[in-house]
Amino acid sequence: MSFTGTWSYRSLINNPDLSVDFNALEFGQGTLVLTELARRKVGGTIGGPGWSLELTGTVRPGDPVELQFTGKGDVASETWIYSYRGYIVPNWLNGVDQRDAIVGSIVRDVPHSHGVAAAGYVASWYAVRQ
Repeated sequence: MSFTGTWSYRSLINNPDLSVDFNALEFGQGTLVLTELARRKVGGTIGGPGWSLELTGTVRPGDPVELQFTGKGDVASETWIYSYRGYIVPNWLNGVDQRDAIVGSIVRDVPHSHGVAAAGYVASWYAVRQ
């Protein structure tokens, strides 16, 4: 499966408490656009209302294929930098209506929002091909 294209992106807070309302686990959502810049090089954008990051990174072949990229951008007069690691989900042989997906984790590399959003925070993410 190719990783290039447009994806619906969602990230979730890693809270193991099942009593927490699912909607309270939202970390972020937006549109992820991935392009192949060169052999084993990935680029693109990720963003939603009020934010956008430029992406650059690498592709590591394997089973599953691994993507690592960094997103950088200026949002509300602050620099946002996040690192993403994702794995292309293999297709099931007997899967019905399976959509291409990527799953992984994200780490905030620098603080923003006047220190409210601390560096080092990790969340989980997934993306589904549009």
